[in-house]
Order: sequence, then C-alpha cells, then structure tokens
Amino acid sequence: MTKDDHLTFRQFMLKEYREHGVSKDLIFLLEDIATACRTISHKIRSGAFAGTLGATDDTNVQGETQKELDVIANDQFMLHCANCSRVAALVSEELDNVIWLKDKAEAGDYIIYFDPLDGSSNLELNISVGSIFSIVELKEPLTELTDEAVLIPGSEQICAGYSLYGPSTSLVVTTGHGVNGFTHLAGSGEFLLTFPNMTVPAATNEFAINASRQKFWEPPVTRYIDECLAGPDGPRGKKFNMRWVASMVAEVHRILTRGGVFMYPRDSENASMGGRLRLLYETNPMAFIIEQAGGKASTGEGRMLDVQPTDLHQRIGVVLGSSEEVDLVESYHS
Repeated sequence: MTKDDHLTFRQFMLKEYREHGVSKDLIFLLEDIATACRTISHKIRSGAFAGTLGATDDTNVQGETQKELDVIANDQFMLHCANCSRVAALVSEELDNVIWLKDKAEAGDYIIYFDPLDGSSNLELNISVGSIFSIVELKEPLTELTDEAVLIPGSEQICAGYSLYGPSTSLVVTTGHGVNGFTHLAGSGEFLLTFPNMTVPAATNEFAINASRQKFWEPPVTRYIDECLAGPDGPRGKKFNMRWVASMVAEVHRILTRGGVFMYPRDSENASMGGRLRLLYETNPMAFIIEQAGGKASTGEGRMLDVQPTDLHQRIGVVLGSSEEVDLVESYHS
C-alpha cells in the first residue's frame, strides 16, 4: 500500500490543489457533483421499490422517451451544480436549451455539460448505467447569454468525469493531470481512491461496437472489424474479443481498467444527424478522460477534442481507446 491508498475524494482533490494548482472553487464544485452522483446511485438502487424504473409520458429534445430516473438524475445535477457561485450555465441532454444561472458570465466562470443518466434504457434490465459531466472555464466574459455562447471545443475542458452505477458506484475524474478512480464506500458517504493513475495501454485485442448495425457501416469500419475477426491467420495476426454493453460509461470504464477500443461510428443510417452520440456532454468528456489516460479519441477522421461544436445537441461518430487501434481506424478513413 502507498500513502495515497484510499484517500477520500476531498483529501485527493486537496492534494491536486497543492501539487497542480487546481482551484478550490473547482474542488467544491466537484464535491457537489459527487454528492449528486451518490444521490442518483441511491435513487437507482431503490428504483424498483419506489416505482421509478419505468418511462414517463414525456420525450426529451432528442425525441427519446424519458425514464423517471432520467428526470430525477437531471434534477440532482441541476440542484447540486447550482451551489457553486462560479457556475454560469448548465447544458443537459435532457433540456432543450442552456440554463443560465447568472445575468452576466465573467471570465473564470464555469459552464457544465452533463448527461445525467447515460444508458437509462438498461435500467429495467439491471445493467450498469452512468452519469457523464464536463467543465469548461470561460477565458473571457460573454457579451450575450445564448445557446451559441457555450459551443466550445472539447480542448477547452478543464475537468471531466463520470460515475458508473454498477455492483459498486465509481467516480472517475480528470482535472488535466491524469485520471483517477474512486469507489463509494456504502454507508460512509465517501468516495475513496481505489484506481489511481488509470491508463489505457497502447495495444489491445478487444473492441466494442454494435454489430447489429453492420449493414450501415462505412467501408473503413467494415474493413477494420473484418480484420479483427479474421483472427491469428488474418492481417492483424491475433485473436480479438468483442464486447457490447450498450452503455457508454460501462464501455469506457472497461477500457480504462483493461484496455480496448470503443466505436459508435457515423454510418449510412445516422449520417444525416452526424452520428449517434452527443458531442458536448458524451464524447467530449470521454475523449478528455481517455486522452488523459494515454489513449486517443477520434471522430474516425480526426481528434475529437478539436471539433468546433455547431449545436447544443450535436451528434458525432466516435472511436476511442487504445491509441494503436484508433490510429489504424483513422488511417482506413484517410
């Protein structure tokens, strides 16, 4: 054991403050987000008894039927993120427009982007779901408080993270100084450091993709998957395993713990939308986390974090994980 084993989340973040200059305001905000995630975890675990696992009669801006827990999780993020006086605006998957918390947005204020409950279609199946969040710090005051004002590239993120609600509740965070994972100690109210310095190996023999969409794939994706499936006698010269949970948080967590590549590419069916997953509050946060862990994240044709957003709920194709595999997929698109 090292002196950092099982630090509480606050103890670890104060260490980040001393060693890397992470601001105390950001630490307080992250503690509020951790509280939201603990509450969401409890709501999920008690959902079968509370009758909240099912759907509502409403749809979100994506046209997706909202689960009751989608709404509950969104409310928790809204409530706890508003505690920080430096938060100027909130961008949620569940809301049509930006929620402005200030009349003026100054340099140094935060914009928070979040998917409050990713993979909620899995709730009734008792499959892992999660929350994703991202924080950008404004470099200059905003002259107009509009939706367009928060269309900021992922390269400007100062922090990103997710919480995974599975057999245990995990919280994985980066403030731009590597990636660290925490586990909620039931009954204590604490997240404890259990996965320090998470890294993604450059090479892998595991990929995750929704194979039921094969007929829609673009030729570079088909080529890549066919070569992986060809096994030791194929061009890759080794056997690959396929995984698919249909929960992005669970897929990324697996990659951070044992490597791999996750793909939800643009294809002929979703090309008119740009892809399937959302840029601002799904792929950008995960791309930042993966890069901080030594991996890569791409649209298939270029770095995810360099994409200039054009819409709050913009969709995009994504390939992320072990760098050698992401590079290979990009080379097939070139």
